[in-house]
Amino acid sequence: MPDEDDSHAIEVHLDRLLAERGMTLAELATQVGVTNVNLSVLKNGRARAIRFTTLTRLCEVLDCQPGDLLTYGGGE
Repeated sequence: MPDEDDSHAIEVHLDRLLAERGMTLAELATQVGVTNVNLSVLKNGRARAIRFTTLTRLCEVLDCQPGDLLTYGGGE
């Protein structure tokens, strides 16, 4: 049976991408079509999942690749 531990080693770099583009979380949420709350959960590393459609829109709006947004920390 899978471990129910919610911890993970995926790091989200939304703060950096927003700063580089001079964009606010609210602006991004509007352009992507998700709520500020959902993006905040992702930005703060508390998301348990992300839809590929949301990831696609984030990459389109931020003009980035998924690897720019998410990286594997490897339990460092």
